[in-house]
Amino acid sequence: MNSNKLSGRTWFNLVLFALIGQLAWNVENMYFNTFLYNKIYAGVSQTAVDGTIPVMKAISLMVALSAATAVLTTFIMGTLSDRLQKRKQFISIGYILWGVITAAFGLISRDHIAALFHLSDEIRILSVTVWTVILMDCLMTFMGSTSNDSVFNAWVTDITTPQTRPKVETLFAALPIVAMGLVVGVGSFAQSGVIGYDVFFLCLGCFVIVCGVIGLFSLQEPEHRERQSGENYWSDLFYGFRPSVIKANGQLYLALAALGFFSIAVQVFFPYLLIYLQYMILPDVPALDLMDVSYYLSAAGCVIVLVVGILVLLKLGAKNKSFALVPAALCFVGGLFALSFAHDIRFLLLAIAPTVVGYAVLMIMLNASVRDFTPEAKAGQFQGIRMIFYVLLPMVIGPMLGSYASMKSAVVYTDEFNVVQHAPTSAMFLYASVVAAFVFLPLVFLMKKGFTPKNQGVSEKA
Repeated sequence: MNSNKLSGRTWFNLVLFALIGQLAWNVENMYFNTFLYNKIYAGVSQTAVDGTIPVMKAISLMVALSAATAVLTTFIMGTLSDRLQKRKQFISIGYILWGVITAAFGLISRDHIAALFHLSDEIRILSVTVWTVILMDCLMTFMGSTSNDSVFNAWVTDITTPQTRPKVETLFAALPIVAMGLVVGVGSFAQSGVIGYDVFFLCLGCFVIVCGVIGLFSLQEPEHRERQSGENYWSDLFYGFRPSVIKANGQLYLALAALGFFSIAVQVFFPYLLIYLQYMILPDVPALDLMDVSYYLSAAGCVIVLVVGILVLLKLGAKNKSFALVPAALCFVGGLFALSFAHDIRFLLLAIAPTVVGYAVLMIMLNASVRDFTPEAKAGQFQGIRMIFYVLLPMVIGPMLGSYASMKSAVVYTDEFNVVQHAPTSAMFLYASVVAAFVFLPLVFLMKKGFTPKNQGVSEKA
């Protein structure tokens, strides 16, 4: 299966599992936050809000605990899938259970929690409901990280080569945008109250379940290497932390460091993005005037810059990744900085364009580099290391910075229930731009070492 050309069946599985996985992750990363903000905390008294964890901190805590769950799961299950050599079963069954838990998420409400635990005090009801959401998020993350983050990503590394990975990573960079469009398109109805969150989560869960069922018939096991004598599970689990392994795979860890700074910057604003748009941007936007051409010009300019910028940088990156990574990082940092001053919808659209160009190209090139530098036959074991840089550190540090930036700005509003609420502010984009600038540190050293894999197949004895 590992060749310089991927079959139609392989492309089908790549699109199916990556798209459905991104749908599920987008809902978790974007709408679990609005679910807490718009449903769990909505309609409660000021006394209940003051007596429990503030909503912004609850979102930050949920993201951080979910990230920790994702990384621990990826270490354990990725290494286990390496040893059992059963990628197909882990992916398919994992997606089915992932979908079941996602659908069950919609059953959570303050009324249901109060009835289940026989609670009457409104502070306890809100607190228990918030913690139920957080724990259910961790459970969902366990199944998603098992099937998608660890085993599916290991499967992709198994079946691709340095020649096919840029194409696959381009697909993987485009699918989150497609998934986000689909999720936002449907999720906006849940966010606005047109449909219930229970219906929204049920529909998504069913899609994930169907994907897992299809995988039982469509997925093929990649070719596996024979395990070396003397290897054991615990040795494999901590393989990526050995100094000798880090030294032998310096390019990999530099690429991971760059991916880490990039991902932290994204997580500074991403968990709060929809809430920011809903409460800080859209209320100040007048009803769309279909005859106002400035809206169309701004949107068209944004789309043109996105398409041309991404295609040009990817073409340059095909010759030398540094030709794409450096200008992409500049676009990302500059775009985030501009967003911190973008309070008008037209300026916002124009500032989004370079940000998304930088985001897309960095995502493609950095993830492709990580796959290129991952030692052969160790894909599952290194997924946990990747998750530390891609998920754990970003989702712990990023949301805390975003929450701090917004709380420090002290922007509040009084909702329809006469309860004072904190809202995300544009300061989070400024903090994100500062973090994103640190991407250049590992990039400089990585460009000196080059982007050609040098240590494929390096094996260090326990």
